[in-house]
Amino acid sequence: MSIYWSNVVKNINPYIPGEQPKDRKYIKLNTNENPYPPSERVIQAMKDAANSDIRLYPDPECYELREVIASYFNLNIENVYAGNGSDELLAFSFLAFFNPDRPILFPDVTYTFYPVYADLFNIKYETVRLDEEFSIPVELFFRENGGIIFPNPNAPTGKDISIESIKKILDYNKNVVVIIDEAYVDFGAESTVELIKNYPNLLIIRTFSKSHSLAGLRIGFALGNEELIQGLSRIKNSINSYTIDRIAMAGAMEAIKDYEYFKSTSRKIINTRERIIVKLKELGFNVVDSKANFVFISHPVIPAVDIFNKLKERGILVRYFNKPRIDNYLRVTIGTDEQMDCFLEEVKNITVI
Repeated sequence: MSIYWSNVVKNINPYIPGEQPKDRKYIKLNTNENPYPPSERVIQAMKDAANSDIRLYPDPECYELREVIASYFNLNIENVYAGNGSDELLAFSFLAFFNPDRPILFPDVTYTFYPVYADLFNIKYETVRLDEEFSIPVELFFRENGGIIFPNPNAPTGKDISIESIKKILDYNKNVVVIIDEAYVDFGAESTVELIKNYPNLLIIRTFSKSHSLAGLRIGFALGNEELIQGLSRIKNSINSYTIDRIAMAGAMEAIKDYEYFKSTSRKIINTRERIIVKLKELGFNVVDSKANFVFISHPVIPAVDIFNKLKERGILVRYFNKPRIDNYLRVTIGTDEQMDCFLEEVKNITVI
């Protein structure tokens, strides 16, 4: 621990990203990346942008990108904010909408960046305990709070929550911001975008990293009431006015426009997921219902950490969380059919005695 660190740095427990080892070639099923590349149209748009005048700063308002996103979701440009990855947008949201003296609420099993941001920004929080099936008990959000955040589908479980349940949460909590993290929504869950016009307290966070195959570009966007978007902009313009570069914006715009490619790759992932779920259950695994591009699994006999280590030895990376309630589960990203067949073969070798 350095003598030069601030007290914040000394006391923070940072988020731990999924492994990106370079010691050998792995089948990477641990970071929820899309197994399919971006469309050729996206690559060409980025090449064209690279040949433009990149000596100049990009548009700080990301106007063209926001316009394309707004048109896609049938919203006004004032309802759209674009930023450098959904994690950055989440950080801005914690600063923009949550106050230190009022505890916010999020599930006890969820995206592990939420408590990190809460601690970093000195925001109190209370967790809502998921039930034994990892579903979110809606009624536990019906209490005094300073804001609410949860993913739909949830991570790392993959379970979704119905629109009707979300409406109940929004109705009860009209005086605070409810943030719904829709990073994985394109793989089978229902988006809450249609609720924006009726719920000024709703903010939706989305990303290009998953269903649009652009994790390497780091682009996210938020959808919500104009006042909420202005709040995000005030924070952004107090930290870094130029958050997205010209090449990344060009790629993101074309990814939105190339709708058929996006639907095709998303459907492939969904089909592979459903096939793998059946196979895993045949091998005796408990598989949590998933509407994401990953599955959350446990074996009745062999500890998850043992399966994790044995898969890694065999060149396959999955995600293991050494945390209460989920330390006997593995999160497995859905790869290509070929990758998942290799995963199934190795899992069978490990678990079938």
